[in-house]
Amino acid sequence: MARAAALVSLVLVSGLMGFSAAAQDANPDWYEQTPLNAGLDAPPEGIDRDSPRSTMRNFLAAAEANDFERAAHFLNLSEIPPEAQSRVGPEAAQKLAQVIERQVWVDWAELSSRPDAMIEVAGSSDPLAGEPRRNIPIATLQADNIPLDIRLARYRAEDGPKVWLFTPQTVRNVPPLYDVYGPRRYETYIPESLMREFSGLWLWEWIALPVLGALTLLLGWGARNVVLRLSNRTHRGWLSAALERSGLPLAMLVMASFVQILLHFVLSFSGPVNSILRPILTLLMVWGVGMAMLRVIDAILRRVTLRFVGDIDDKRGADERELYTSIYALRRLIVLVMVGFAIVIIMNWLNLFDTVGMALLASAGVLTVIAGIAGQAVLGNIMASLQIAFAKPVRIGDSVLFEGDWAYVEAIYYTFLRLRTWDHRRIVVPVTYFVSKPFENWSVTEAKMMKVVKLTLDHRADVSILRNKFEELIAADDDILDQDETGAYTYATNHGPEGLEVSFFAMMPDPSTGWSAQSRLREDFLAWIAAEHADWWPRERVMGAEGDEDRQGGAAAAE
Repeated sequence: MARAAALVSLVLVSGLMGFSAAAQDANPDWYEQTPLNAGLDAPPEGIDRDSPRSTMRNFLAAAEANDFERAAHFLNLSEIPPEAQSRVGPEAAQKLAQVIERQVWVDWAELSSRPDAMIEVAGSSDPLAGEPRRNIPIATLQADNIPLDIRLARYRAEDGPKVWLFTPQTVRNVPPLYDVYGPRRYETYIPESLMREFSGLWLWEWIALPVLGALTLLLGWGARNVVLRLSNRTHRGWLSAALERSGLPLAMLVMASFVQILLHFVLSFSGPVNSILRPILTLLMVWGVGMAMLRVIDAILRRVTLRFVGDIDDKRGADERELYTSIYALRRLIVLVMVGFAIVIIMNWLNLFDTVGMALLASAGVLTVIAGIAGQAVLGNIMASLQIAFAKPVRIGDSVLFEGDWAYVEAIYYTFLRLRTWDHRRIVVPVTYFVSKPFENWSVTEAKMMKVVKLTLDHRADVSILRNKFEELIAADDDILDQDETGAYTYATNHGPEGLEVSFFAMMPDPSTGWSAQSRLREDFLAWIAAEHADWWPRERVMGAEGDEDRQGGAAAAE
């Protein structure tokens, strides 16, 4: 019997719970709340709580008039015992009003004036458009790194009217929010005459903001000078360079920190000012820390590069050039990671995940198309730059022949490469364009390469004598590698009416040294032929009446 009674009770309870849930689901545009603020007196005559906008407007109006007993009727005090509601309600209303005035910039256009808070369908990308709402967010503020919400919700008690009130959760969040964002101790010294509102701000704010701006700029100027003086006094090269380049970021960090400390301990501005100052200070602090760290890392990497590699060119070994390229790739990765972390930190501090998350999801397709079109070139260059950095088809210091220009790869950036030609011109090439065109990498495995000197001589030139002379010249030139190890060759590579083409091949240690040695070999050959075998110069032959006769020989006979 006992088991049967328990089973019947369980079925009845489940049925009642199901009926309650069904009743709640049948009314998705409000919450049933019984009793509703039973510890307060009856709502004043003419109180308007029909829509989110009217509730917010009348709550702030009552707080501005210091009528906090009336303002308490805009709060849902269901979590407070009825006997304490008449005492706690006005106090919570006063604190909430001050938090909203100081930290929340109410967007009245976004705050619905409809009783069901429905978002109009026309022109809206909100996924909740066209649906009634019973709970809407006003703001999310951080207190001790904990996000706390300020929300409005729609309630009905028994057969009473449906009203919009600040949620019990909001009332619960008031004390910690007030401790963080409430009035500061020095605000008690502000005269009452300056606490009046003018053009959306308090009068004292119009005076304090220019003074605060001037003090902040002066502090930033002083901080930058201190950093520059420290950089001049230090004896470590990398630290001096890091401090010198970090002067501005550190000055920005000091300025932003000064204002943050002032706002936390001394003064608390109104919502419109905080809505502008808060993201600016967050951006400056993140940017200052990130840029200072990046420039210190840059200085360290440069120090490592100069110590273990030195100035890079094609005379350096493949391992050194690869290390240099890897350092550049590491720097780019650090920048990308730091930018990613900075974006996440900024969005988290400013609660942008909550405010724009749904909008981004709703418009993801449109944003993808827009970003793809607008950023195609930039993103393509960045990806190609990372591809070069890791696959290393070309490295910093490699000697390349690109579109007819012989140049060194001087730097590889996110979107472009900088090439330095042999005559010290700089060619800036977009990365995607560079990787899409064929190019010769003369240093892909090692710097040494075969150079050729071509001479066009008379048909009577003796190739064996030329071969012996070539061996003498390369043996006397220290810039040319030992021909016994690398090989040196002399060949008659062409023959035609204009003469005999003889090519001399020699292995050079690197392209730049090879270019100089190649030019010297050509000069030495020409001087030797002019002095020893002038008859080997090419001659232009014509057909005369008495047979073939060359112009140079005919002239000699005439003389």
